[in-house]
Amino acid sequence: MRITFLFALALTAVFVDVVLSNDRAHPRRAQPRSSTARLGAASHITNQAERDASYWNEFAQDTLKDKIQQAAKLNTANVAKNVIMFLGDGMSVHTVTAARNLMGDSSNQLSFEQFPYLGLSKTYCIDRQVADSACTATAYLGGVKANYGTIGVNAKVKRYNCIDGQNPANYVESIAKWAQDAGKDAGLVTTARVTHASPAGVYAHTANRDWEYDAKVVANGCSATDNVDIARQLVEWDVGKKLKVVMGGGRRNFINTTVNDEEGLPGLRTDGRNLIQDWLKDKQANNQQAAYVWSKKGLSLVDLDKTEYLLGLFANSHCPYSGDLERSNYKLVKPSLTEMTEAAIKVLQKNQNGYFLFVEGARIDMAHHDTRARKSLEDTVEFSRAIERSRAMTSEEDTLIVVTSDHSHTMTINGYPYRDLPITGLSNAVADDGLPYTILSYANGPGFSTTYNDKTGRSEITAEETENVNFEYLATVPLDSETHGGDDVGVFASGPFAQYFSGNYEQSNIPAMMARALNIGPFANL
Repeated sequence: MRITFLFALALTAVFVDVVLSNDRAHPRRAQPRSSTARLGAASHITNQAERDASYWNEFAQDTLKDKIQQAAKLNTANVAKNVIMFLGDGMSVHTVTAARNLMGDSSNQLSFEQFPYLGLSKTYCIDRQVADSACTATAYLGGVKANYGTIGVNAKVKRYNCIDGQNPANYVESIAKWAQDAGKDAGLVTTARVTHASPAGVYAHTANRDWEYDAKVVANGCSATDNVDIARQLVEWDVGKKLKVVMGGGRRNFINTTVNDEEGLPGLRTDGRNLIQDWLKDKQANNQQAAYVWSKKGLSLVDLDKTEYLLGLFANSHCPYSGDLERSNYKLVKPSLTEMTEAAIKVLQKNQNGYFLFVEGARIDMAHHDTRARKSLEDTVEFSRAIERSRAMTSEEDTLIVVTSDHSHTMTINGYPYRDLPITGLSNAVADDGLPYTILSYANGPGFSTTYNDKTGRSEITAEETENVNFEYLATVPLDSETHGGDDVGVFASGPFAQYFSGNYEQSNIPAMMARALNIGPFANL
C-alpha cells in the first residue's frame, strides 16, 4: 500500500508539473531561430519613465483634469450649427489600435481617440449578421436598418428587386436631406468612387449597390429607365443635385464608353450621356457659381470663397491609397483626403445656417479585403489627419464631429510581441511548427497563399517580406477577398451633444443623435 501511495504521489507531482509547464492561458513560447539577427536586440521599453508608478499616476491625474473640463462644457449651445461625420470604412477597433502602433508606439493616439466621448454601434443588416457598406450607410445616414446590398431603402426591398426598389414608399431619406430641408448645406468627400456604397447613402435609393451606372442595371435584368442608376441620381435627383460639395473618384460612371476622361481612360455608360457636362449645365441654367475639377492643380485654382458648387472627380475609379500617394508622383496630381476635406469645409462654411458634411476614408476597407494591412493602416493615419484638420478649422462650440465605421474586418493583433516591434512585422516568438508568424493576421482572404504552400505546408515568412507594402498578411481560410467582420465598431464624438454618443447602441441611432444635435429632421426638439 505504501508503494502504491508513493507511486500515486509521484504521478500527481508529474501531472502538476506538466500542467504548469503547459499553462493554456500563457503558454511558454520558443524564441525565433536567430532571434537577435532577425529582430535585433532591444530593451522592449520605449519610455523608461514608464517603469515608475508615478508616471501612470500623473498621467491619470491629467486625464481626470481633461474629463472635468469636458464635463463643464456640456450643452454650452442649444443646438449644433454644423455636423461633420467621418466614416472610416472597415475601420475596426483592431485597425485603430494597429494604426496607433504604426505611428510609433502603443501609447500614441490618433486624433479622434482624443475626443471626449466614445461608444459602440451594432453593425448587422436586417438579413445578415455581417454587414456590407450599403445596408450600413442606410443605417448611419438614414436611421433605418436595411437588407444587404441595398442603399436608401427599407427592408421591404431585397437586393436586385427591380420593382420594390423603385417604389418611393420604400425610400429612406438621409440626414443630408434633413439638413437641406432646414436651410443648411450638405456635401460629401470620399476616396472611393462618389457613387460607391457609402457616399451613395447620402443621396441615393437603390435595390443594388452595384447599379452605379446604367449598363450595370441592364446587366442585372432591370430597366435603366425605371431603375435610375446612382450616378444619375447624384446629378438629377433632388438631394444629389443640391449637394454643394462632391469630391472623390469615379469619373467612369459619368461618361460613355465612347468617351475618354482627362487621363485617357474610358467611361462605362452606354446611354450616350455625359453627366459631368449635365451637372455643369444645370448649375449654369440656375446662375450658380460651379466648378468641376479633376486634378489637385485644378482644385488649387478654384476660388473656394466664391464657389457655390464644387464637383471634384480625381480618378477614373477609386482614388489612390494614401501611402501610394506619398511613394509616387501621384501626390502632385491627386489631392489627399485631408486636402479634399479642407476644401469642402471652406465651401460649406459660407452658409450662415450651417452644414452637414460626410467624409469617408474608403480605402481602409479595400486594403483589408486584399489582406494588405500596411496600406490599410496608412490610410487610417491619413483619415486621422483629415479629422485633425477639420477640428482645427471649426469650433468645438458649434460643430459636432462624429467619427465611426460602417463595419469591422477580420484582422487581429496576436501573439505577445514586444512593445518596440513594428506592428507590421513578425512576432518575437515562433509557432509550434518552428516557423515565425506576423503580428497581424486575418481569419480569411488572399493571404492564405502567403500562409501555406503545397510542398511544405506553412510558409516561412521573413521580416524583409513584411516590409513590402503589398505583402498579403497571413490568413486562415482561402478567399479571393477577405470578408468583413461582425463585431461592434467605435463611435467617437466631439462638440455639442457629443455625450449622446456614449454607450452601446444600434448603428441606426447615429443619424437620430446627429439630427437632434442640429435640431433638424424627424428627431428635432420641436
